[in-house]
Amino acid sequence: MSVRKDEYSVGKAIAKGDLYTKLSAVFMGAGMAGHKQIVKGILVFLCEIAFILYMINKGLGHLSQLVSLGDAEQQKVWNEAKQIYEYTQGDNSQQILLFCVVTLFIIAAIIVLWVLQMRHSYKLQKEIEKGNSVPTFKQDIVSLFNGNLHITLMSLPCLGILVFNIVPLVYMISMAFTSYSKEGEHLILFDWNGLTQFRRVLNMQGNIGRQFWHVLGWTVVWAIFATFLNYILGMILAMIINRKDTKGKAFWRFCFVLSIAVPQFVSLMVMNIMLQPNGAVNVLLRNAGLIAPGASLPFWTDVTWARITIIVINLWIGIPYTMLQVTGILQNIPSELYEAAEMDGAGPVRTFFSITLPYMLFVTTPYLITSFVGNINNFNVIYLLSGGGPTFVGDTAGQTDLLVTWLYKLTIDQQYYNLGAVIGIMTFVILTIITLVTYRNSASYKNEEAFM
Repeated sequence: MSVRKDEYSVGKAIAKGDLYTKLSAVFMGAGMAGHKQIVKGILVFLCEIAFILYMINKGLGHLSQLVSLGDAEQQKVWNEAKQIYEYTQGDNSQQILLFCVVTLFIIAAIIVLWVLQMRHSYKLQKEIEKGNSVPTFKQDIVSLFNGNLHITLMSLPCLGILVFNIVPLVYMISMAFTSYSKEGEHLILFDWNGLTQFRRVLNMQGNIGRQFWHVLGWTVVWAIFATFLNYILGMILAMIINRKDTKGKAFWRFCFVLSIAVPQFVSLMVMNIMLQPNGAVNVLLRNAGLIAPGASLPFWTDVTWARITIIVINLWIGIPYTMLQVTGILQNIPSELYEAAEMDGAGPVRTFFSITLPYMLFVTTPYLITSFVGNINNFNVIYLLSGGGPTFVGDTAGQTDLLVTWLYKLTIDQQYYNLGAVIGIMTFVILTIITLVTYRNSASYKNEEAFM
């Protein structure tokens, strides 16, 4: 018989619970201890005591500063005895904000624990009323390695995600609503300023807004070219190598895989040096008489040249990956489809667009979405090749910067932490919308058995 979700709700526990269950509302774990699970009840009660002590000693103090984020500035005081100036410890808004976020998560955790122990206490009460036995602490431990093994295996990863992903993410989102920036000297003490930074970023008439929309446009263009050119050309290369008439298939695959064996950052840095005004490429062109002495091709100084150069170099790096991805899939396309197309008089081009490409798109749509998202966040290629440049005077973003490289510059190089947080939020929103909309409208999502 299935149990309804609300059968052991907190409301029923408070309204219909016995004395032990109702005591759990104040003394966490009392219901467990009163219902023959003493060890578990003591552990839960100790969690409550630890929470109360933390809130008294630290938590309430942190939360009291959440509204102001600190007021006391560092003071320079003359010490007459030592004949030196000493600095008094002032407030640090960054630490205050971080401690407030952590405290709020601790409060949320204790609320969840309170709800769970109330429901569990009421469940134990009902089991005892039915005459059923209550699991001992030892049996609960054993169950964590048998029926509840998933709880044991997932606890540590979930805790890691909470500590290293969710908490920093909430902290970063909170930072977007502050004045935390070198503008106005707000690196130590800063205040809440609402949606001010969001308005700056979205305002196309302002300098920051103009740069944001410009960088967003180039980021989308870059991601489209980097994803689909790599995909199509990698697929064509894999088809050529997989042809029956191609000799030495293993040798050709080995040649292209060599670019994967070399660390990507090494290849990118070497290409950056080779394409400098006095790099190997320009020197060879001068010596060959293809360009005038003293002249150089503007690989990194002209906007159009820089963007095209980045796309071309990314093809050289990315095509072998795509080739390996699609080789196995190409070999699994039913040969009967090609035989039927050949009997109908379809040529290679028609066969590619009618059979190969639709099949590949159906199977590799999740891979394409992942590649597109990865290219939007492709920090290495942009930063190591062009450094985001060329950059116009007065701009914080270069003409080849992506949102992710601009975010890096805003935070690490220029200390506009609030603007960087806003850019991070906008990037997350854009990627989420693109990923969900694209995948939910793909054939692989709507019709999973189309090619079965």
